[in-house]
Amino acid sequence: MALDYDHLMALETEEKEFRYTDRETMLYGLSVGMGADPMDRKELDFVYEKNLKTLPTMATVLAWDNSLVLSTGVNYLLVVHGEQRVTLHKTLPARATILSKGRVKQVIDKGEGRGALLYVEQTIREKETGDLLCTNLSTVFARGDGGFGGPSEGGPKPHVLPDRAPDHVCDLTTMPSQALFYRLCGDRNPLHADPDVAAAAGFDRPILHGLCTYGHACHAIVEEACGYDSARMTGFEARFSAPVFPGETIRTEMWEEDGGVSFRSSVPEREAVVLNNGFAPLAS
Repeated sequence: MALDYDHLMALETEEKEFRYTDRETMLYGLSVGMGADPMDRKELDFVYEKNLKTLPTMATVLAWDNSLVLSTGVNYLLVVHGEQRVTLHKTLPARATILSKGRVKQVIDKGEGRGALLYVEQTIREKETGDLLCTNLSTVFARGDGGFGGPSEGGPKPHVLPDRAPDHVCDLTTMPSQALFYRLCGDRNPLHADPDVAAAAGFDRPILHGLCTYGHACHAIVEEACGYDSARMTGFEARFSAPVFPGETIRTEMWEEDGGVSFRSSVPEREAVVLNNGFAPLAS
C-alpha cells in the first residue's frame, strides 16, 4: 500500500512517561566503551555512581520507542536508519523521570524505486521541572516506499567535513559482545544478537547497532576534544554509512572548527567509513 502524505504529517504520539536511574546511565557508558580501563578515573565518572556524568548521545535511548515508525505504514523490513541528530537543551541528568513525545516532522519522496525519507522528531522533557532536555531527529530511509506523490525536495543538508588532516584521531576497540550489552539500552532488534536473523539479512554475523557506533564516536570526542567535560557538548549529528561488526575498532577522526568538532568514523581493518558528515557543537 502506498504511503499517505497527509496521514504521515498528522502522526504524533501521546506524551509518554519514562524513568531512568544511575543504573541505565552506567549501562549506557559501558555500552559505548567507557570504563575499558577501570583505573582510568576520568572514564570511571561515566560508569560509577560516585561522580556520575552522562554522555550526550544517551539522549537517543532515554525513551526508546519505535511505535511511531511502525504506524507510518512503511515496509519495516526495508527500513534503514539514515541519520541521527541530537540537540541538547540542558545537560542530561544522571537519573530522572522524563516525558517523551514524537511526531513526523517532514517527509521526502525520492521517487518510485528510490524510497522515501521520513524525519521523525522526539522531544524529551524532565517531568519534575518541565524543562526541555533534548530533541532527537532521526532520518528513516524507507527503501521500499517511494513514489507516493509527496514532496521531492527538502530536509537538512549534510555537514561538510574539512579538506585537511584531522586534528585528533581516537581508536576505540569494541568488544565481541558489544551489541549484546548495547541492546539492553532499548533496541532489541534480533539483527544485533541472533546469527540466524543476521544471516537472513545478508550478514555472516550480528552487526553492531548504528547508534552504538554513534555513541562510540561521542565517547571519542568527549575524550579527545572535551577533556571528558561532556557538558560542553550541546549536540551531535552524523550519517550512518556502513555497519560495524562487534570486535572491530572504530577510528574517529576529528577536526576542530569554530563552534565545535567535525568528525568521521571508520573501521581501519576494512577501510570502511561507518559514520560520515559528523558535527558536534561545543559550548565555550
